[in-house]
Amino acid sequence: MVNVDKAVVAKLKKSGKSYEILVDPQKALDFKNGKSVSINDVVITEEIFYDAKKGTRASEHELEKVFGTDDKTEICKIIIKEGSVPSTVEMVRKDLDEKRKQIVNMIHKNVVDPGTGRPHPPQRIDAAMNEAKVRIDENKSAEKQIHDVIEKLRKIIPIKFEVREILLRVLAPYAGKASTIIRTFGKVLNESWESDGSLKANVEIPAGMQEEFEIALNNLSKGTVEVKIVKAR
Repeated sequence: MVNVDKAVVAKLKKSGKSYEILVDPQKALDFKNGKSVSINDVVITEEIFYDAKKGTRASEHELEKVFGTDDKTEICKIIIKEGSVPSTVEMVRKDLDEKRKQIVNMIHKNVVDPGTGRPHPPQRIDAAMNEAKVRIDENKSAEKQIHDVIEKLRKIIPIKFEVREILLRVLAPYAGKASTIIRTFGKVLNESWESDGSLKANVEIPAGMQEEFEIALNNLSKGTVEVKIVKAR
């Protein structure tokens, strides 16, 4: 069981009535989102209420009729999964911070400064977002917000979406592990193994990831990887 001081009310309206339980807000949301959390760590008490603040308990006979079971643990699970769990101010702030970091990271990896062909550093992107007065929407995923954010950033910093096709060659001693790295960073258009065991591959990656991609390959191959940009679009 969890600390009652942290409790919020999770509720589900069913058959014309509201059924409420007291839960830990973060753990309840984790449970609702399918994470591995024990229901015993989520609920404050397994008592089911019509009104938790007033302490009005739900009729056990009615619970079985409405939920199809008299097992309060199972009823609690149903209420959390199908009902609403409020977020605390701290949780909302944490979620907004995480979405902002995701957006900064996606922009860093997928766009470049058209003047230099290099990605903008995350710190510069974050500063530009502040300058552009970008507001993160708590109700939208980072992916659904990135287009609007980029449009605002265009007024502050030069931005260009670019995908590059890269031809690379990795010597035989490092080719096997390099193949895994390549697939982590981009899309393999074609690859071939030379008679000496070296790997040649055409890879498509977001322009902003090229530097990080080359560093990873050179760290593996002790600086022997050969990289050439074939084209960019």
